[in-house]
Amino acid sequence: MYYYSFKNNLIVCHQDINNYNNVKATDFKKVSEDYCCNFNGNIFVLFKLNPLNSRRSFCINNEKLLYLEKETLDILRELNKAYKTPNWLISKIRKSKVTGINTEYPNWKDSLNHNFPCMYNNKSCLNINVVGLGDVGGTLITGLRLLGGEFINKIGIYDKDINKLKRWNFECNAIASADTSLNFPSIIPLEEKDLFNCDVFVFCVSVGVPKVGDEKEDVRITQFKGNHNIIKFYAKLARKNDFKGIFAVVSDPVDLLCKSVFQCSNTDSEGHWDFKGLAPEQIRGYGLGVMNGRALYYSKDIAPEYETEGRAFGPHGEGLFIVNSIYNYNEQLSLLLTERTKKANLEVRAVGFKPYIAPALSSGTISILDTLNGNWNYSATFIGGNFFGCKNRLTEAGVEVEALQLSDEIFIKLQETYDLLQNTYSSITKH
Repeated sequence: MYYYSFKNNLIVCHQDINNYNNVKATDFKKVSEDYCCNFNGNIFVLFKLNPLNSRRSFCINNEKLLYLEKETLDILRELNKAYKTPNWLISKIRKSKVTGINTEYPNWKDSLNHNFPCMYNNKSCLNINVVGLGDVGGTLITGLRLLGGEFINKIGIYDKDINKLKRWNFECNAIASADTSLNFPSIIPLEEKDLFNCDVFVFCVSVGVPKVGDEKEDVRITQFKGNHNIIKFYAKLARKNDFKGIFAVVSDPVDLLCKSVFQCSNTDSEGHWDFKGLAPEQIRGYGLGVMNGRALYYSKDIAPEYETEGRAFGPHGEGLFIVNSIYNYNEQLSLLLTERTKKANLEVRAVGFKPYIAPALSSGTISILDTLNGNWNYSATFIGGNFFGCKNRLTEAGVEVEALQLSDEIFIKLQETYDLLQNTYSSITKH
């Protein structure tokens, strides 16, 4: 390994610094390993990876990621392999102090100074803007108003329908307590020009939602085309505004729409990739939280071990995989729990209602607040070119994806889900 000092940061390289893109070698001062052992600042490991299927930056949470050659679903899996890694660097990894950076992104140096908006850094200072005030958006901002007072400064709201804007402005600002010491974030109606003047942008617009009784087996895919056309506009607007915060997708299908945001934000006016828009780690999909909530509900009778040993993976819909236990995996129980969880929305529709309350709160409000608080949460994050739902969290070193000792049986199922997501996106974007 090669070690350099750059703008008060320690840079670790697998190659000589001259072999990396967009690097002025004279800016990097070579340092000794003794210098590294006593270094207390930020540590960055440089990689040369294809930006189509690799994040611009990420938290290195295990030794294996130090030697990453290609980003794949394998990052979810701890592999037992011996590496010759200096002890001081292993110690820093265990403390979440090491960030990987992909120099194939033209603006990779931005990652040296980029910090995610996290509540544990600054209390009551975050501004969250929510676009789309339908059933999900309205319920989500209600949850943020109730639960986010300790951390959120303002909740900006926007909708093309001015009456919805007025309604939620009146209703949510009237949520209060007799205890005037309690803090409830202000609800502020926005104009379109102000949408990306925030720390977190939340997309809740949804078109083509079937009426109760008209739905097909998986209604989420039918929403993709309409939602894709709308989210494309906001992805381009985020690029135009050089947005540095989190772009959160709550509308269905979240995993596929996240990929739309990544592609639309990182292509120029002629549709050519230039990777000058949102970094993939800025984009997050919020749909898996409610699937975990539903799995917890059904698991009480099917697989009670899920509460402490289970995991949810994949999309909010077809391809979802609920693991009864990562320690004592039972395929029959896992498939049964997956099927019940996946069809829970149809059960709600069968009694005459749209299933939006739990999604808006579990996948939306609670998962977004957990994200910003640096807590583990279920959401879709970029892995190898697709947005895949799994447990992850924001750290000072970047997005940390939970790595587990997964059995081959479980991993094969996860790979099938991952491939399904990729093939589905390719198929529906061709038409």
